Formats: sequence, C-alpha cells, structure tokens
Amino acid sequence: MPAFGAGLGGATVGLVSDMAAPESHSVRTSRPEVVLGIDPGTRVVGYGAVARRGSQCALLAAGVIRAGGSSEIATRLGHIRQSLDELLRKLNPQVVVVEKAFAHQNIASALRIGEGRGVALACASTHGALVHEFTPAEVKKALTGNGSADKSIVARCVALELGSEEGMHKLRHDATDGLALALTWVRRQHLQNLGL
Repeated sequence: MPAFGAGLGGATVGLVSDMAAPESHSVRTSRPEVVLGIDPGTRVVGYGAVARRGSQCALLAAGVIRAGGSSEIATRLGHIRQSLDELLRKLNPQVVVVEKAFAHQNIASALRIGEGRGVALACASTHGALVHEFTPAEVKKALTGNGSADKSIVARCVALELGSEEGMHKLRHDATDGLALALTWVRRQHLQNLGL
C-alpha cells in the first residue's frame, strides 16, 4: 500500500480524517483472503479491506476515492473506475462486497447511486473477484443487531471488531461503511462454515 496521499489516479489512499491531518494505517499480515468492501457513490466512494483468516480479521486498508469537482457525471465515473481499478490491482481481493441499492425517496439520487454501483460492480467482476452485495440494513443488523442503527454506531462496532478504535475515529463514514460491508461478509461466511 502506498504512503498516505499517494495517488490512485487522484484518489486518496489510507485513513481519511475530516478534522485532522490524515494518517496512514495498515497491518501487515499473511493474507490468505482479502475482502474489500465498497460504499459506492459518484462523488465519494468509501472502501475498506480486511485480511481474513478463518473468523479473524485484520485491517488492511481504508479510505475514500474522491471523484473531483467535475460536474460532468461521465468524468467523475471515469475517474472512479480508474481509481477502483488501481485499488483492486494493489489489494488483489478475492472477495468484493458492494452496498446494494435500496429504496430512496429522491429518484435522482437513487439513479446516481446506481451509476456508482455499476462502476464498482463492473470493476470487481473484471478483476476476477467474487462479488457480493448487502443492503445497508443487512450490514447494520449484522454488526450492531439493529438494522436501523446510526452510522456512528456502525463505525464504533467496526473499530471494536478490528481493535483499531484510536485510528478509526478519523475515518469518514464512507470508509467505515466499506469496512462494515467487508466484515459483514466475513461474519456470514463464518456462520455458514459453522452450519448456522
């Protein structure tokens, strides 16, 4: 993983803080399986990767990809595609989990989110990863026990599960949502392996 601030086609890599200077945060482990969660968007895409061994996970990478200030949707989506391709090459995940579309009151927002999801799904599939999708409610339920939990509660559960509370409070919710997606897949796999 490059040092913080190294570009993924202009994307930010590493932990991102809305308040303080960003810090790099990575864990070196033998990586039998890398699971990458992607919280899609057309301006900001959150991602979080964990290294999985059985039911145990270690934080591998987390951050956001910023599409830049262009008002042209095609330009933003192109930038996101290039950045996701580079991220996928660097992390080489075996599994990519993308947030599933959900009912949205604002039709225009729902369509834009769908465009971002399409880019994320296509990139993951092109790189040969196993692709899964979860709704926000499924992720919240898996991590907190409450399908309507607030994002800050989800972020805290992610931090507790990864044992990284100190660094996690600096992450944007987009990044912790990416980590939450990855952890949800790991939990479901563990339960499935136990026959539950």
